[in-house]
Amino acid sequence: MPAYDSTRFSPAAPVALVTLSNPENGVTKVGVAMLLDTGADVTLLPQSAAGELGLSNSASSYELIGFGDRSITAHAVRAEMVFLGLTFRG
Repeated sequence: MPAYDSTRFSPAAPVALVTLSNPENGVTKVGVAMLLDTGADVTLLPQSAAGELGLSNSASSYELIGFGDRSITAHAVRAEMVFLGLTFRG
């Protein structure tokens, strides 16, 4: 099971190290730290990892609203993620 990270989060939060891949060009990045949120509707990838993998934005996007009603737009990408030996595609 993933460990809780108290260095980057207060209170400590569950963080997993995953492998991300771009199915279009085969570029892979190992050991990407991702916050686990089992109640989330979508999976958010670190923007830096998406850039390194060369993931291209699709026409779909999501409006994300955080604390204080601050909103941002996140673009959907096509990627593969390996977590606990299972591959997730989307």
